[in-house]
Amino acid sequence: MSLTTTSRRRHGLLAGAVLLTVLSAALLAAHVSFDGDTFQHCRYLGPSTRMYVTAWAGPLCSAAVLVAHGFRRARAWPVTVCAVLALLLLCVQFVALYWVYAPEPSGGYDCSGIASLTQ
Repeated sequence: MSLTTTSRRRHGLLAGAVLLTVLSAALLAAHVSFDGDTFQHCRYLGPSTRMYVTAWAGPLCSAAVLVAHGFRRARAWPVTVCAVLALLLLCVQFVALYWVYAPEPSGGYDCSGIASLTQ
């Protein structure tokens, strides 16, 4: 049994939407796990490169799901579910992206401020 071109496109769209949604959630989880990179021995080091990469890559994956859903005007409910999940992830990822560029939270250097509480 051969699949029609429309059916192949629909399955490709579904696979791409699911893959990008899962990748977006994984990037958000990785970004949260890299949160310990900012302090070392009571010294504020700032966000690491992998924090910047995951903070930007996550929203890009979520936005790609939304763009694919919008361009194709997919009526399949799994793609719509992925788009809704991507929209929710995008909101959380924007907060994570803001935190990467936020000023130093410790309020000082060495073991002063919040750094002494988290060590």
